[in-house]
Amino acid sequence: MPKRDSARHVFGARAATYTYSATHTDPVVLGRVVALAQAQKSWLALDVGTGTGHTAFAVAPHVAYVWGIDFTPQMLAEGETLRAQKGLTNVFFTVADAHALPVASGTVDLVTCRRAAHHFTDLPHALAEMRRALRPGGRLVIDDRSVPEEDWLDTAMNYLDTLHDPSHVREYRASEWVNLLEAVGLRVEAVEPYLQHRPLASSLVERAAPEDARAIYAFLEGLEEAQRQALGVREVNGELYINHWYVMLAAVAE
Repeated sequence: MPKRDSARHVFGARAATYTYSATHTDPVVLGRVVALAQAQKSWLALDVGTGTGHTAFAVAPHVAYVWGIDFTPQMLAEGETLRAQKGLTNVFFTVADAHALPVASGTVDLVTCRRAAHHFTDLPHALAEMRRALRPGGRLVIDDRSVPEEDWLDTAMNYLDTLHDPSHVREYRASEWVNLLEAVGLRVEAVEPYLQHRPLASSLVERAAPEDARAIYAFLEGLEEAQRQALGVREVNGELYINHWYVMLAAVAE
């Protein structure tokens, strides 16, 4: 199955789990996204890969309108239910592809994209579309899974995440992100890597196919001690934990 179709299939089946996901509703991370956005009440915001809308909802009080787009109808259906529950009247959802944004060039003040870019099959093209949508001086805020600059950790985490989710394409290093953003005409203002130490079961294993879950455990069992330490694989209160790396970036359209 092509990666793009795989993403729609995977997230269609998992849509309800994202509605109240602690990771996707994390108020600290969402608060930082809002801070980096530097939004104004008159702005039009576009949330790319909006999922069930958590980033759109966080941005909504600070702008005139938020347009959330996602490739998976089931995710947007969950988002619409949440929108109604929250009583937000300035958030709208549309099924659309990040690689072909349904907006006129230079018409958007703010683009956000959170925890979605590692599923994009052609990230440079998707970023070019985001840049196209932005007016000169418009802002882009990215929050996504990432990997350290070390080759082994890069390979290991991307392997584990592909087992966790077959629609996964790549988690990029912070340095790669800077190069990608600059290549499409964006001036990078902030690069903020961060780390979360999370339970292995809930963060990687539970939603994996049985054979992929077994492969995750087999990979971890075969690690040398130094590799286990680098990945943060250790027990916390009797439960196995592992590191997850992320990066948040803010950039301005030149």
